[in-house]
Amino acid sequence: MPPPQRPPSRGERVKSWLAELDGRRILVEVPASSANLGAGYDCLALALDLVNRIELEVRGWSRGEVDLSVDGEGAGELPSDRTNRFVRALESILTEVRGELPVGAAWGVEMRNKIPLARGLGSSAAATVGGLVAGNALLGEPLTNRELLRLATEIEGHPDNAAAALLGGFTVVGPSNGGVEALRFDAPRDLRAVLFIPDLRLETKAMRRALPRSVPLADATANLGRLALGVAGLASGHYELLRVLTIDRLHEPYRAKLYPQLPLLVEAAREAGAIGACLSGAGSTVVAFSDSVSAFTRIEAALLGVAAENDLPGRVEIAAPRNQGARVLTRR
Repeated sequence: MPPPQRPPSRGERVKSWLAELDGRRILVEVPASSANLGAGYDCLALALDLVNRIELEVRGWSRGEVDLSVDGEGAGELPSDRTNRFVRALESILTEVRGELPVGAAWGVEMRNKIPLARGLGSSAAATVGGLVAGNALLGEPLTNRELLRLATEIEGHPDNAAAALLGGFTVVGPSNGGVEALRFDAPRDLRAVLFIPDLRLETKAMRRALPRSVPLADATANLGRLALGVAGLASGHYELLRVLTIDRLHEPYRAKLYPQLPLLVEAAREAGAIGACLSGAGSTVVAFSDSVSAFTRIEAALLGVAAENDLPGRVEIAAPRNQGARVLTRR
């Protein structure tokens, strides 16, 4: 009788599944996101039709190297090694599902980015979600969106932008049984976000340090009421309640100390006919909402005028809300 065959070791099994994936290519598309939206601090966000496209190639034969190139936003700035958020998220999901990464796992990554860095439009969350979605596709999509959001939150620290990038539309997030729960609903077809994107960069960590450890009860109560009314209104089609939702008393007044042009820009957009206007995420982008083509021009002119008067160079983009979240475009 032939001797019994030795079962493959863990290392051999890991090498085997890498060999199965070798040469595979996945192209993903991930949207930008605007978080907080005024009163919804750390729990509300909207996906925007401003996207990054990232192509991943598995290169199991190239000795563990990461070959990463960036075209567009972040070119020459984003790390091209395993500290890149996309690569970190990719390897996180592979480790989560398969237990470990094989020695020699290597990736080719091509990023074509339209989401500006450090402007409050969710560039970091988009990279993280892109890596998770690409890795999930490589493995045959074993993880649910809820599980992907949990991994994204572990990497990002905050789930609001990640939820919008992953699910699309308006997303509301909060803690649930030790994890994260997210609900989404579609944005209205005619709504547009007029984005003033300054050249000024504001790091999220610095903008968080500007916030107090405690706030007046009256301010917290005001925000809760605006958030509840705004979310209920948006979910039921009354998006004119963005006028209520986008007024904040918990973070924008404190962040304005580091960004003094903020209240001037927000007020100018509202006076020019915006339904509502607020800081996008931690900034520096200011987002103003409208469903009127004629108002777009007035809002753009008002924002650029205030920016020029206050020595704040930047540009305006008009973006539609995006009701589709991150998606896989091609697999081969």
